[in-house]
Amino acid sequence: MYILICGAGLIGLTLAQNLIKLGHTLAMVDIDPTACRYVRDRLGVMAFEGSAVSTEVLTEAGIRKADVVCAALRHDALNLAIVSLARHYEVPQIISRMRHRDFELPLRHAGAHRIISTIDLTVSTMVNAVEYPQVESMMHFEQGQIEVLKLAIPSQCHIVGRNLAEIAQDSRFPANSLIIGYQPYPHLNLMIPNGTTVLEPNSTVLVATKPESLHPVIDFLQECLPSKPLPESQV
Repeated sequence: MYILICGAGLIGLTLAQNLIKLGHTLAMVDIDPTACRYVRDRLGVMAFEGSAVSTEVLTEAGIRKADVVCAALRHDALNLAIVSLARHYEVPQIISRMRHRDFELPLRHAGAHRIISTIDLTVSTMVNAVEYPQVESMMHFEQGQIEVLKLAIPSQCHIVGRNLAEIAQDSRFPANSLIIGYQPYPHLNLMIPNGTTVLEPNSTVLVATKPESLHPVIDFLQECLPSKPLPESQV
């Protein structure tokens, strides 16, 4: 896909680096000549110096052929203008960064298909780190109606050696939860498991669940077996 990123700040640059790895063709627009030079020299990406809300600059950058426009500037009002222009040029997919929630409805009305609240993401990540320290990562879907979490399985966990069908039938496993991903060892790729998949010690699972089941599912999946007492001869 041809992707036009408006804004070569930290978020724009990081986004570009990740999209390059995925094989996409990129162009970036930024008013800062130093940022544009960095994009060309370090990323090997086309960079157009000028205002991201200038129709001349956007046309030169190829907005008419863009499959995706990402509005990644610091100021919501400028991102709003970019979204409006992208809609005018009938860009199929328009994504916007948002700092202040007051701009959510204006961005939607202007034509943004996806709105990414950088502040909400940061706060949510920090809250999850405080509330669920044992969870490696967590994502929210449908305004928090579904949670997907990445969780390590301790070596002494009671579910080690059991397959997913047995785990799902356990009365203590929350009924509205599902193990949707499995990584048996850190060096292996994540796989889609089935009922016969047996959990290995120190493996990692992806679990989809409802918010009210977060604590029960974490407690169940990480519950460890009691330590076996040493034989009297070793005491």
